[in-house]
Amino acid sequence: MADSLTVRDNRTGKEYEIPISEGAIRSAEFRNIKVSAEDFGLLAYDPAFMNTASCKSKITFIDGDKGILRYRGYPIEELAERRKYLEVAYLLIYGELPSTTELRDWTHNITYHTMVHENIKKFFDGFHYDAHPMGMLVTTIAALSTFYPNAKNIFDEKTRELQIYRLIGKIPTLAAFAYRHSQGMAYIYPNNELNYAENFLTMMYRPPSTSTYEPNPVLAKALDVLFILHADHEQNCSSTAMRTVGSSHADPYSAAAAACAALYGPLHGGANEEVLKMLEEIGTKEKVPEIIRQVKAGDRLLMGFGHRVYKNYDPRAKIIKKIAEEVFEVTGRNRLLDIALELEKVALSDEYFIKRKLYPNVDFYSGLIYQAMGFPMDIFTVLFAIPRMSGWLAQWKELLQDPEQKISRPRQIYEGYPERHVPP
Repeated sequence: MADSLTVRDNRTGKEYEIPISEGAIRSAEFRNIKVSAEDFGLLAYDPAFMNTASCKSKITFIDGDKGILRYRGYPIEELAERRKYLEVAYLLIYGELPSTTELRDWTHNITYHTMVHENIKKFFDGFHYDAHPMGMLVTTIAALSTFYPNAKNIFDEKTRELQIYRLIGKIPTLAAFAYRHSQGMAYIYPNNELNYAENFLTMMYRPPSTSTYEPNPVLAKALDVLFILHADHEQNCSSTAMRTVGSSHADPYSAAAAACAALYGPLHGGANEEVLKMLEEIGTKEKVPEIIRQVKAGDRLLMGFGHRVYKNYDPRAKIIKKIAEEVFEVTGRNRLLDIALELEKVALSDEYFIKRKLYPNVDFYSGLIYQAMGFPMDIFTVLFAIPRMSGWLAQWKELLQDPEQKISRPRQIYEGYPERHVPP
């Protein structure tokens, strides 16, 4: 067999032919490799899924060594330059960019599902004044499943589509409400006359005493591009959570809440917040050489550098770096930018970082932009969750339509006690 792997079990001397398809082998094939009839068969041990594909997907392609990111085949650079977020959300979920008519209907359906039930406001009022906005977002997304019990009909296409409209439409409203609650400010309702990014900025920042508020078009455009860059990223921690919970055929609100909870972690959605904390700690660019020395000595980490997937310059970071300049023209230059630029300059010319392929990732500059736009650090992860909702839903929809998928249930290697008995 040409496309196959020959495995010789040195315990028994037997050889096994395992088919190779699309550069992968099926782990279940190892179950045939046994030392006796009673043997369970070999398992593939892969903590954190470092080299295990859990699904076949047509949504996002990443080549980490070459620094390539594509949605449905389209380079992220072209989408960020030529399309708006809602067009990209449609692309992720349905596989093709929308026609003029499809985009009009899609935008209408999203826009007219931005309102939330009045009882959701009461739900927010139950949170303590200092509750983290991301904690509030996770909780309220989960609560939506109780407002829409028909969402459990996940195999009814029309019902499923309705929940997609609701989740993409309502998450900016929930995010803004979480922020306003944390600031002790009155909630601002969605405005159907505004586009997706403008509406969110208005719900965030419009003073309650006035009905006139016009978000800066440069900042709205920058936020829309950031939404595109964060919309999906293959089988990351939160997308895996969405698929895992979705595999039990839970409703999409419960699955999305689980994905949101995964994003809450500092190793995932909180990384850009850690970058800003590091830059604040450094304080001045004169301290950069000492920071680099500490990193090389193993005494500290350089936040915003390196990525689990990318072993090249993160393509999203290049786009964000360009957007940063446009934003700072409006907001004024972020004082931390010079430190970030100096860090990047020194690191990219140092053999230590080059050898280890440690390049700036998407989090290195995004926090600087968010801070310049007036977003507090504790809402950065919420800003990540808004666009990632479309990616999560694309992954969820693909999972449900994949006949090979079953309920997620990894194996384990048991290392506990053998059988023992309770003493009388």
